[in-house]
Amino acid sequence: MPEGDSVFRLRRRLDAATRGSLVVDGEVRSGTAAGRSLAGVTISAYDTHGKHLLTRFDDGRTLHTHLRMQGSWTITRAGRRLPTAVRDQARVRMRLADGREVWGIDLPVVELVPTAREVDAVGYLGPDPLRDDWDADEAVRRLSQRPDRPVVAALLDQTRMAGLGNLWVNELAFLRGIHPFAPIGATDLHALVTLAARCLRLSATVPGMYQVTTGDRRRGSSHWVVGRAGRPCLRCGTRVRVRDEVANDPEQRRTWWCPRCQPSPSGADVGPPE
Repeated sequence: MPEGDSVFRLRRRLDAATRGSLVVDGEVRSGTAAGRSLAGVTISAYDTHGKHLLTRFDDGRTLHTHLRMQGSWTITRAGRRLPTAVRDQARVRMRLADGREVWGIDLPVVELVPTAREVDAVGYLGPDPLRDDWDADEAVRRLSQRPDRPVVAALLDQTRMAGLGNLWVNELAFLRGIHPFAPIGATDLHALVTLAARCLRLSATVPGMYQVTTGDRRRGSSHWVVGRAGRPCLRCGTRVRVRDEVANDPEQRRTWWCPRCQPSPSGADVGPPE
């Protein structure tokens, strides 16, 4: 699933390419607004909150989308067509005045909402380090509300802090030396939240540093634990462990950790509680 930094980068690309463009033809093809025309609107702005993309139009409407695991956006040049198989998966189409077309492909979440009521779509989300209204203290407060919750489950909960996905959650636990299934209340939340915000901003804004957590951009060396199950820890040489799913996570994301660099509070390197 794309993380907050990847959606932020997508927003910047779309903004640079299409903000201020007139949509001469187009429509929403799925969701509650399926069949609604987008012809005649101008793309006035883009925004993000966590992993959600908000495309604002000058008629007072906002297109709210979420990529989840499979979605994407692409822009075709004037006169170019998408392959038929891809075109059939289009959930949003916008043909611009210069002939280019903007396509939202296989988007699982698509809805049109009044711009003044964007809170109805994203208001439940926690603070986002990539937004101007980032509130670190509020993120700490929300994370501390359920102190017994495992670290990975708490950080993946977008209502506590928005924008962290599985890659960042696993890498942050390693960087802080926290066992992934330790209770979130046993950690220094201020330090964890500060590090998370710094890492997301670096990844989102610095060229060449997208989701590089080790400082080494070489293939196979850019992450401390993610994707390294059974391989030596880059710091201590201990074999990295993996669990197939995060406790109580409906998306069944995997969890990686180094048992030496991230010791279990109980002294036994165990998996998540049932």
